[in-house]
Amino acid sequence: MADPVILDRREAVALVRLNRPDVRNALDPAAIAALSEIFLALAEDDAVRAVVLSGEGKAFCGGADIAYMRASLDWGQDENERDALRLSDMFAAIDATPAPVIGRVQGACLGGGAGLAAVCDIVVAASDATFGFTEAKLGIVPAAISPFVLRKIGQTHARALFPSAERFDAQRALRIGLVHEVAPVHELDAALERTLSEVLSSGPRAARAAKQIARTVGSLDPSEARAWTAKVIAERRASEEGQEGLRAFLEKRAPTWR
Repeated sequence: MADPVILDRREAVALVRLNRPDVRNALDPAAIAALSEIFLALAEDDAVRAVVLSGEGKAFCGGADIAYMRASLDWGQDENERDALRLSDMFAAIDATPAPVIGRVQGACLGGGAGLAAVCDIVVAASDATFGFTEAKLGIVPAAISPFVLRKIGQTHARALFPSAERFDAQRALRIGLVHEVAPVHELDAALERTLSEVLSSGPRAARAAKQIARTVGSLDPSEARAWTAKVIAERRASEEGQEGLRAFLEKRAPTWR
C-alpha cells in the first residue's frame, strides 16, 4: 500500500504531498496521522526554510474519505470526540510549523482540504480550483477547522460560507483571504516557484521570527505586544543573521544566505 503522504526534500525545502489521488487525496485516519507526524518532525528541523504542501493528481484534497465517514456512523460520542481532537491536532501541527508553509492548490479543496489551505501561510491556487466548507451539506459542521479558518478569513465570511456550505471559485477564495495568488493551471508551478523564491530570499531565522510575529501579536494586548515586539527586534538586530543582512544592504551586496 502506498504511503498516504510523501515527504521529499529539495535542499532546505520540505515537499509534503498528499498521495491518495484515486480518492482526491481525501483525509482518513492514516493520512491524518502521517501529516501530524511529518509536520511535528519538520518543526524540530532547523534546516527547513520552507514547506510546500500539495496534492498528487487532479485534486488538492476533497475532504474526508467516504469509508472514514461511513465508519464514524458506528462511533459513540467519546470516539467521535477523540477523532475530532486528532484532526484538530493535525491542523495545529501544520499551523505551528516554524518555517513558512506554502500551499499548492489545484482542483477540489473542500471540507478538511479547505482547512489545510487555512493553515498554510501562503496559498497559490490554480484558476480552476474549487473551494468549500461543505460539511453542513452532510448534516455535520466544520468544527475542527473553524479556529484556523476564522483566523484566516474572518467571522463575516465564515458566517456566510459555513451555513450555506456552498462551493466557490478561486477568485472568491482570493477575495476573502483564503488564497493569496491565483494562476492559470499551466502556470501554477511557475507561480509556486516565484513565491518560494521570495520566501528563500529572506533570512532563514528572520522568516521564522516574522511568521511567529504574524501568528502571535494579534492575541496580545497592546502593552504585551509593545514589550514582546521590542524584544524580538532587538534579538534579530543583534543576531549574526541580522548583522549580516544589514551589512549586506549597506554594502550593496547579496547576503550570505542567498
